[in-house]
Amino acid sequence: MNIKIFNLALILSGFIGYLEWGDHQSLFLIQGEWEILQKIISDPLSAAHPFVVLPLVGQFLLLITLFQKKPSRWLTWSGMAGVGILLFFMFIIGILGLNIKIAASTLPFLIVAFFTIRQLRIEKLMQKSKL
Repeated sequence: MNIKIFNLALILSGFIGYLEWGDHQSLFLIQGEWEILQKIISDPLSAAHPFVVLPLVGQFLLLITLFQKKPSRWLTWSGMAGVGILLFFMFIIGILGLNIKIAASTLPFLIVAFFTIRQLRIEKLMQKSKL
């Protein structure tokens, strides 16, 4: 299967991560990212936090791979790691906090990441066998 499809699935499944906090406050990651992009333009230092920057950079790296003729394995791994750090922590928080909505919202990304890693390893083995 084409790695570009996996990379697109990683981007899209990363958008549906769900967060809840306080009284009736919640958002999907795509909403949060939109707000962060707006803040970066007006006040870049307000968005300078690793859990903000890493996922944005990760999605940007995955987006770059969609426009490459042969997607870079390094960009795929890096992008997946950047987004995956946040979503893995969200999954853990959802499990520990017994919040099924948060935990379940991260599962699509985690499942796609698992199959992407599997596909990358298969492609690497196929390259080695051709040598």
